[in-house]
Amino acid sequence: MKKLILIALFGLFSMTSFSQTTISFHQSNLPFIGVNYQFGERFIPEFRVGTDTNLENLTAELAANYIFKKTDRFEFYGGAGLRVGFIDGIVIPVGLNIYPFEQKDFGFHMEGAPIFGFGDDQVFRGSFGIRYRFAKN
Repeated sequence: MKKLILIALFGLFSMTSFSQTTISFHQSNLPFIGVNYQFGERFIPEFRVGTDTNLENLTAELAANYIFKKTDRFEFYGGAGLRVGFIDGIVIPVGLNIYPFEQKDFGFHMEGAPIFGFGDDQVFRGSFGIRYRFAKN
């Protein structure tokens, strides 16, 4: 599991020089960091790793998000993904990215995501945080 997470992180970070890549931090009862790569104007897969936890409870998440509404100030998105680790299951994120400044590289976000565990675990995760977009080359 640890090797898979390290390989995925190095792979995503190596794409930074070739693509529109974003990093984010989500604060919630299940906090996490995310790295995503935007394909075209609408499709954004994101790899997420739980933070503020012991290594035994480390959680990895892969979400495929789609931007439904986009302006120069905000993006409204939704998607679906899988989680492995603390709560194994399906996650359905719905969120809003807000870029209030003149330069559109730094912004804020809010997200709600029900998590349907493969066992009896079901959680609704609400999060907010910051987001940084690396400039396109």
